[in-house]
Amino acid sequence: MKLLNLLPALGCGLAVLPACSQEKGAQERPNILFILADDHSRAAISAYGGINAQLAPTPNIDAIGRDGAIMQNMLCTNSISGPSRACLLTGKYSTTNGFYQNEGGIVFDNTQQQYQMILRENGYTTALFGKWHLYTEPKGFDHYMIHGDKSQQGTYWDPVFESDGKKFKAKGYATTLVADSALQWLDKTKNNGKPFCMMLHFKAPHRPWQPDSCYLNLFDDVEFPYPETFNDDYAGREKTLGESMATIENHLSRGDLKQTPPAELKGKERNKWLWWGGSGKNQYWTPDPKLKGQELKNWKFQTYIKNYLRVVRSVDDQVGRVVKYLKDNGLYDNTIIVYMGDQGFFLGEHGLYDKRWMYEESIQMPCLISYPNGIKRGQLPKELTINADIAPTLLDFAGIEIPSDMQGESMKGLLTGDENIKSNWRKAAYYQYFEYPKWHNVQPHYGVRTDRYKLIHFYYNIDEWELYDLEKDPKEINNVYNDPSYAEIIKDLKAEIVKLQKKYDDDQTLEQRRELTDRYMLKYEE
Repeated sequence: MKLLNLLPALGCGLAVLPACSQEKGAQERPNILFILADDHSRAAISAYGGINAQLAPTPNIDAIGRDGAIMQNMLCTNSISGPSRACLLTGKYSTTNGFYQNEGGIVFDNTQQQYQMILRENGYTTALFGKWHLYTEPKGFDHYMIHGDKSQQGTYWDPVFESDGKKFKAKGYATTLVADSALQWLDKTKNNGKPFCMMLHFKAPHRPWQPDSCYLNLFDDVEFPYPETFNDDYAGREKTLGESMATIENHLSRGDLKQTPPAELKGKERNKWLWWGGSGKNQYWTPDPKLKGQELKNWKFQTYIKNYLRVVRSVDDQVGRVVKYLKDNGLYDNTIIVYMGDQGFFLGEHGLYDKRWMYEESIQMPCLISYPNGIKRGQLPKELTINADIAPTLLDFAGIEIPSDMQGESMKGLLTGDENIKSNWRKAAYYQYFEYPKWHNVQPHYGVRTDRYKLIHFYYNIDEWELYDLEKDPKEINNVYNDPSYAEIIKDLKAEIVKLQKKYDDDQTLEQRRELTDRYMLKYEE
């Protein structure tokens, strides 16, 4: 295994921006830059350490956390893209804000309360660039430019954008194009006398993991290490993890693994060829008849993770550009920068890719925060925070009253060292997931996580409970739900679930929960 030489900090094809100054103290209220990457695993951010930190560093993202806080337990409340984004905007759980799954035609209610609307009403200028993926028009922004295809998912190359209601096709790589537009907007608005709130939402590193042309051969000479649970046999979890259709071994398609289709194939036939291998329904394939078994699984993993990390490299480049602009223009110290992934993501742990599950790799969101004028450097907060905490936190730092119906809590006190806030912080976090069976056959489930334990209930067409002692079993290999020595702990955790379900207006029966899934998914399957 070879360690690669680090590339220049500016990456490939990045322009150096001109510097200009701004008088200190011109703004009392902080600017806000909220950067969201899609499917960015903590294991792919070197500030969190891990097995890829030295091989695939992310220095620009790391620097945000180094200048403030690297959240150690930022947990997703519903580990899938659209629902997590809705939680971030509203400060509310999915079953409260109404957007609880991606598939089936559900649409986010864009008229409901969102933090950018409140900031705008209180004198902020607001903008959004990149992926929206809520199947509706963004509201509460002075300007927006989002991926403009039907799903608002976007493409890596030559994407269609929608800018304030008008669509256009761009030429180039989406990650760079989105950052370009954001910087142009900053340049136009930085002297308008108002604080800004800018959301910069990268499509990357979402599937299909298409790198920029300058990084196509990055990591060619690297063999990435295999996670400890790469060959998990799912013992004790056969009906849950054992039924997953997001395994490295059996559910990556030819397209995922960058295979070239026969030249004569066109349209639907070409797409069918590219998607072969992705459904898991008797779609075994190998690029070489001699490549099979563990060797084939290892090859798929190396191909997958290299492309994923190549895409991450471009995100880190563009984060560096934007932060450099803030520093060059005297804006950095008075700007709250939040960098997050919209949930966690599996990079081979438990033999998986994708997210959705309540397991650690899926619910642990990367979250790095800097605000030189407001918080100390070098923090590693371990409190249980959730994505619904972001909206009230930003409003609190902006000096705006937090609406009483927001279900998240402001983290301002955690970040500024308020001991009263720290001592009274939540001791348990609640989770919910509904989408089934599309795309990866993950059973709907809910659960609770404390600092040591995690209890999960899978319920759609099974009745399975899983308990993990995270102190003894941080990799979540041993389901100890049926171990009698944990009986009292299970009783307490079930009581905590009931308490949190009432708190978050999610105290539904199992039949009502199943109906939430069926309401859209059965129609979608027809």
